Amino acid sequence: MSYEQFVGRSSEPVLSQDEVNVPMIRHWVEAMGDANPIYLDESAARATGRAGVIAPPTMLQAWTMRGYAASVAPTAPNALTELWDALAADGYTSVVATDCEQEYLRELVPGDRLTLTETVESISDEKRTGLGIGHFVTTVRTYTDQHGETVGVQRWRTLRFKPGTGRAAAPQAEPAQLRPRPAINRDNAFWFDAAREHRLVIQRCTACKQLRHPPAPCCPSCRSFEWDTVESAGRGTVHSFVVNHHPRTPGFEYPHVVVLVDLDEGVRLIANVTGVQPDAVRIGQAVELAWLDADPELTLPVFRPRES
Repeated sequence: MSYEQFVGRSSEPVLSQDEVNVPMIRHWVEAMGDANPIYLDESAARATGRAGVIAPPTMLQAWTMRGYAASVAPTAPNALTELWDALAADGYTSVVATDCEQEYLRELVPGDRLTLTETVESISDEKRTGLGIGHFVTTVRTYTDQHGETVGVQRWRTLRFKPGTGRAAAPQAEPAQLRPRPAINRDNAFWFDAAREHRLVIQRCTACKQLRHPPAPCCPSCRSFEWDTVESAGRGTVHSFVVNHHPRTPGFEYPHVVVLVDLDEGVRLIANVTGVQPDAVRIGQAVELAWLDADPELTLPVFRPRES
């Protein structure tokens, strides 16, 4: 099928659910760890010649994101959904983003209300990639403000491909490879040394008694450089998780489940989970410590489901 009929067609305009606002800016900069004061501090922003605080430019897309409920709700057909349906009907049911170019034409300020229009710019001929056979689809997202002025442009490129047609589809005998080596230094060597003894330890400030992980030379609370360790009981709950499928790194088994565990002691630890299928992992799931002796030189903590 030729998909050229979709080139140049646009989606229906999408109006942002909210105006640009400080609470959402605060959530964004805290999540990103962006301490630039012009995003939250009026006086700091005015000191740079601005009228007041601005939104981080990289938030451009966030203002028009519909949220989960809207993303799964039925929508009227448009040029983009028709294109995705046509590709899916031909077997190109998997998608991965490949790159994104962004252009900011003016800074956004609280009170702005954005509208998004997305236009299909190009669709490649069928390509064979490591992930599978598919088409690269490039769309241009144009963001306008409440006055109809363009404030930003994004050029998105995705690969729509047929699952099971990539290099991983053909079984290949590969030599066993070691996991990547962690970066061990003077500040964290004690932790890996304890792991080799099947002990999960947590760094503790001896001045204010606060626990911290990952290891660091200085206490984030009182700035003391004095510390010791306590041994964790190895019990906790899943705070969040992700199931990795691609890209595949030698030394790991896939699907590769990575969990963020809230330990009962009050710190969080990133690790793998074992003894459970990827689709059975749940946020809030009770887990307990196990150990992975990856090779003679590397032992790491992992977690498994804990009986209630």
